[in-house]
Amino acid sequence: MGHNLQSGRRLRPVDLARGHGLSTQAVRNYEEAGILPAADRTPSGYRAYTPAHAAALRAFLALVPGHGHASAASVMRAVNRGDTDEALRLVDESHSQLLDDRRTLRAVEGALRDLGAAAAPGTAEEPEPGGVFIGPLAGRLGIRPATLRAWERAGLVRPRRDPRTGYRVYGEADVRDARLAHQLRRGGYPLERIAPLLAQVRQAGGLEPLEAALGDWQARLSARGRAMLAGAAELDAYLRLHG
Repeated sequence: MGHNLQSGRRLRPVDLARGHGLSTQAVRNYEEAGILPAADRTPSGYRAYTPAHAAALRAFLALVPGHGHASAASVMRAVNRGDTDEALRLVDESHSQLLDDRRTLRAVEGALRDLGAAAAPGTAEEPEPGGVFIGPLAGRLGIRPATLRAWERAGLVRPRRDPRTGYRVYGEADVRDARLAHQLRRGGYPLERIAPLLAQVRQAGGLEPLEAALGDWQARLSARGRAMLAGAAELDAYLRLHG
């Protein structure tokens, strides 16, 4: 690729756009955003791209699936201004986030196994007669009662009210939902993503929908890992050409 760069072969925006399903305006926008290095101009004012610009575009588009648009753009801007260390730091951050996500998935899978074991014949924890109040349940989970009230407002738990006192009473299914919500929140799942999962669990009467969701999560993490490998290869090729 180095000899192509030295050849000074000129490429038009359409030459870069072709094959990537991009418009020529998108290519110009990438240049203006610093994702591509600045192009020289012909005497008539047209942009004159080179194989180095084509390599930069390939690197950026390869980075996006694994790192996201914003992070990929930051990586390319760092490379183009000569700050390779910053570019590599940003890549490391994405890999660190992927590792954290994998750890989260394992933690949630462990929580499901624990819940499944607790539900097995002969091992289930006896539910308290009539349910449990908010204070004891919060203490059991290691959270504040205010957190359980916030989860209720978000639709994660749906305790009934004691008709005499008006206190919240959590039945067996409510305790299960609270435990799942607790594990998912610890894993970084936002409330708006937990609520639909728990709704599916309630409708199905069990944990199978959540197990399927975790399978999809695992597949997405694997796809991100593969995409990061592909992005690293194209970024390395661009670094060799650029530097």
